[in-house]
Amino acid sequence: MGKNTLIISVLAWIGATLSAHAQLLAQADLSQMSIEQLANVEITSVSKMAQPLSGAPAPVTVISHDDIIASGASQLAEMLRLAPNIEVMQTNPSHWIVASRGLNGNDAAQSFPNTLLVLVDGRSVYSPLFTGVYWDMQQVLPENIERIEVVSGPGGTLWGANAVNGVVNVVTRKASATQGGFLELTGGDHYSSATLQYGGAVGDDVRYRAYASTFYDRAFDRPSGADGHDGWSKPQGGFRIDWTPGADSVVFSGDIFGGTAAQLSAANQRFSGGNLMARWDHPLGDGDTLSLAAYYDQAHRASDDGGAFILNTYDFSAQHNFSLGGWNNIVWGLGDRIAQYRITAHLGGPTTLQFAPPGRTLNLFNLFAEDHIPVTDTVQLTLGLKLENDPFSGMSAMPSGRLAWQISSTDLLWGAISRSVRSPTPFDTDVQELLGSTLFIKGNPAFRPTSITAYEAGYRGNWSSDFSVSLTLFEDVYDDLRSIEPAPTVFLPLTWGNLISGDIHGVEASASLQVTDWWRLTGGITWQHADLKFDAGASTLLGIAQSGDDPHQYASLRSSMRLMDGLTFNADLREVGELPNPHVAGYAELNTQLNWRATDTLDFELSGFNLLHGRHLEYVSGSGDMVERSVVLRSRLRF
Repeated sequence: MGKNTLIISVLAWIGATLSAHAQLLAQADLSQMSIEQLANVEITSVSKMAQPLSGAPAPVTVISHDDIIASGASQLAEMLRLAPNIEVMQTNPSHWIVASRGLNGNDAAQSFPNTLLVLVDGRSVYSPLFTGVYWDMQQVLPENIERIEVVSGPGGTLWGANAVNGVVNVVTRKASATQGGFLELTGGDHYSSATLQYGGAVGDDVRYRAYASTFYDRAFDRPSGADGHDGWSKPQGGFRIDWTPGADSVVFSGDIFGGTAAQLSAANQRFSGGNLMARWDHPLGDGDTLSLAAYYDQAHRASDDGGAFILNTYDFSAQHNFSLGGWNNIVWGLGDRIAQYRITAHLGGPTTLQFAPPGRTLNLFNLFAEDHIPVTDTVQLTLGLKLENDPFSGMSAMPSGRLAWQISSTDLLWGAISRSVRSPTPFDTDVQELLGSTLFIKGNPAFRPTSITAYEAGYRGNWSSDFSVSLTLFEDVYDDLRSIEPAPTVFLPLTWGNLISGDIHGVEASASLQVTDWWRLTGGITWQHADLKFDAGASTLLGIAQSGDDPHQYASLRSSMRLMDGLTFNADLREVGELPNPHVAGYAELNTQLNWRATDTLDFELSGFNLLHGRHLEYVSGSGDMVERSVVLRSRLRF
């Protein structure tokens, strides 16, 4: 923590010495919203209807477009470091561990972070095959992101299974916000990229954009100092069309990508895919709305040794928002998702990983409703329920109740009780791992969903136009977490069980301070503690640590300065406590970014990442590299 104090002091000294330049800002357009304006940003992830952040009865962080651009982050997982209620750990150039409120997995036990649901414009990118998210297959251009809404805690009532510990919803910008040409070129000692985009119009009610991008990320080093041989590259292209016939809104969008990631002492990983999405929003009058959405998504992943999978997903959803009796605000809807996949054997050293059957068609149907009931002028009760029919475990009910008390126009108290589940996947039920000719691990067809019941209480306040604060206390109670169990009498094959339970409790806190007209500080900290245990009859193989190797605390502090007209300086300091098992030392790291707007159409950016250490370890895994210091120079031209 001594380094944290030193860096904060240095940032304060820089701000003080540049105060003369800051006088220019009184007349300048900061192109940044005030803290008061940020509190009124409308979000949709908490209730599936637009509401101001200040009135949302949930622990939610909004990462704005300006914050993303100013951070210099290029990958979605890197952007999430800006949210103080999310754990982000990098293990090699293309692989990240991302979790909320613990359960970040343990590679040695084949346990992976699988309790965070990630959406891009409502399209789920959570894999129904292996659980979790393939972060190297998720790319959204920073230029095209409007905001990222990060909600910690269960979101199953609205978003369904696998929204166990949190929901990340990436909301992209309308095509009307990205008109004209855009060229970005980036070069650095580790990372280089190129992006070309153009947006235009057809008539008065159609706006569009199309883009193409590519990048190369150089390999990190292993802890031994040897080359990790795990660099990667990924070309991608896509489009968005916004059509506004009358009062309606119609959106078409799509992306296509391919990539290659090298691996030390293993075959290269090759991945490709694409998606097409359509959405229609129709006003019904008196504030009521009807929304229909559909998407198709394909993901293909293969290694040069022959292992591969292909997954085709078809999704349809409908949502109706309306008022009942002049005081109930109700949102309800239904959806159906069909996932068709086929997996071929994956050879990895002395083991063979295969699935029986090697392919399935999974159908996931859901029906949900949520009612927002004003109890008094200042108290609102929200009751919701989702019913979801999972192909492996049948029907699951995910209810929630939230009570919000608007103490004053600037202070909100809230409490919530909610339930969510993580559905079984083929990795839980169908996997077969051979060690030579011996069946070593076998899936469990009777594997049960993991469930969480969460108890939360929070406060959100805007104490002045320059200062806001948020505080959340949580107690998350888990049943049927995955364990590994031996076969009776003969020990092998091992199989997955549901014999770990317990709770994770903690505190999430964040605040924003507009120090001066030209300097803003934002930060947050999460404390968490896990009390997990084996249930009666469990083997206790691999220990409780198989559920996750989480720090007890992690914190961040962001400084944003406008040094003079056209020149900004940003610094992001993060501190992560030690990981218990496998042990990883705690660390503090610093990213900085200096941006110069040379003209109205041209700007340059110099970014430094992980500046406090030449290299450091963030997570132990089979591909666990040392994350290295790096520098990037980026230019952006708008035409």
